[in-house]
Amino acid sequence: MPCPSATATVWASAWLVGAAAPDDVLDALAPWADAHDVQAADVDTARRTALPPPGERGSSLTFLLAALRRAAGGHDAVGPARLVLPVPGDVRGLPGPGAFSRAATEAGEGVLFPETSLGVGLGIVPAPVADGVLRWTVHSVAEPGPPPEFVALSQAERELRDEVRRSASVLTSLGVARHRPGVREEIAAALRARPASLWPDGMPPQALRVLQHADEVEAILAAASVDEPGGALSASAATARREALRPIETAVRVARRAAVAEAVRVLASSPLV
Repeated sequence: MPCPSATATVWASAWLVGAAAPDDVLDALAPWADAHDVQAADVDTARRTALPPPGERGSSLTFLLAALRRAAGGHDAVGPARLVLPVPGDVRGLPGPGAFSRAATEAGEGVLFPETSLGVGLGIVPAPVADGVLRWTVHSVAEPGPPPEFVALSQAERELRDEVRRSASVLTSLGVARHRPGVREEIAAALRARPASLWPDGMPPQALRVLQHADEVEAILAAASVDEPGGALSASAATARREALRPIETAVRVARRAAVAEAVRVLASSPLV
């Protein structure tokens, strides 16, 4: 699954501390869709952020940046942005029950600013609303929830590699990882089709490497989930394949969150420009 929230988390964090310009943020987000619009999730959030409420025409990413700047108040008035990648059964990083948590779980991603000068946090969820249009919906988050789980980047990278090897072995033993002609080309094409990932100067090299590896593994997962042409797995084999792939899907999410968290930490400590 493409992850515009990772791009938004890193670039917004860099911009809020003065390590990136507004146009840099807009340029980095542009490849994710032909058009972007921004809307508040409810009337109260619209009042707090000066963004259009539901039912009104959405505004642009420029207005989203303005809302984040107001929410920041000063450079120390907004806490670090947090990438969330929830799925049913794995909602680590979410602030707890609420509209943002529901929307982020449905989308599989979101950006959380748990601390702002508004008296509430802000949660942002991107989701396609039309062909080529990505909507960023902004939610108020009353309670930030528990601190996010810390996973060292080196540990996340190692576990991702280990899960790739383990899952490949399991799939082979189940007989559902057969060679499919052209599968390498499928994976390469999937990677080429992803929006270009642009990252700020000062990104930690290891974080960049882990993000790239996560993209590559995600493309492999997509290929592994497709039946061979002309064939179909039995229900039991399909279930076994799904169970074999689940741990690596989790490892991809953990690695991506760890890489983004490390990038935010490093960029947030950069001197203001």
